[in-house]
Amino acid sequence: MTNDAMPIEEYLAQGGRLTSPGNVPPRYRGEVLRLMAAFVDSEMAGSAGFADVINDAPGITSRIAAARIVLEKADHAERVLKIMAEFGADTSRYVGTHPWAARLDRDADIGAARQGGDMRLAVFHYPLSGWVDAVVMNVLQGAAAVIQLREFAQVSYQPLAETFRAILPREARHAELGRAGLAELAATAPDQVRASLAYWHPRVALGFGPKDSERFVRLHRMGLRHRPNADMLAEWEATIADHLKDCGVPPDA
Repeated sequence: MTNDAMPIEEYLAQGGRLTSPGNVPPRYRGEVLRLMAAFVDSEMAGSAGFADVINDAPGITSRIAAARIVLEKADHAERVLKIMAEFGADTSRYVGTHPWAARLDRDADIGAARQGGDMRLAVFHYPLSGWVDAVVMNVLQGAAAVIQLREFAQVSYQPLAETFRAILPREARHAELGRAGLAELAATAPDQVRASLAYWHPRVALGFGPKDSERFVRLHRMGLRHRPNADMLAEWEATIADHLKDCGVPPDA
């Protein structure tokens, strides 16, 4: 609800919350739809990517973990897609066939640019190369997802914030599964782990966006962002350093 005596933009800037698509301003509608589309498309692309490596898993426990990630990421996408539909978004892409598993060449360099007609994060345009690579990517991107979801769980559109809060513990579990796998691989395949870390680290880092973002200021006034990109990136860097140490990955990896 909004205070009828206060312009809605000021209400949002002061920490107000909205609860229905019917009372959101056009610019706010566009930004919240963009946020949701990026999340849904990234979850769909992430799910499709992990589906391709289930059979590379070295044992039944690892296969179950990968299959759980595939299933739950698709479920998370569906939950947010329902809210997008309430905003009148065209959801036909998610009903028909879309190449969520499509990837660029391994040595492609697209920065943070969107590709291929959807809104997935750029990191999900790069292919996984076997089980070790998938585990390393999951550790790095999983930590990023947890930090980003903590931010999304505070958005000013209340139904979406509640949905992100429900999704957060399961995404945290995905990251935890990745760390358990990495702890084993650090001892058995250290060179492959190092190579994958070197490949994925800069690509995942780009997902936090530019450190000096004018768009952040606009989204902050709408209550759709709270922490600057640079702060979230710094937290991720520190978190990854701790994870690698806990998993027994050598400091120079």
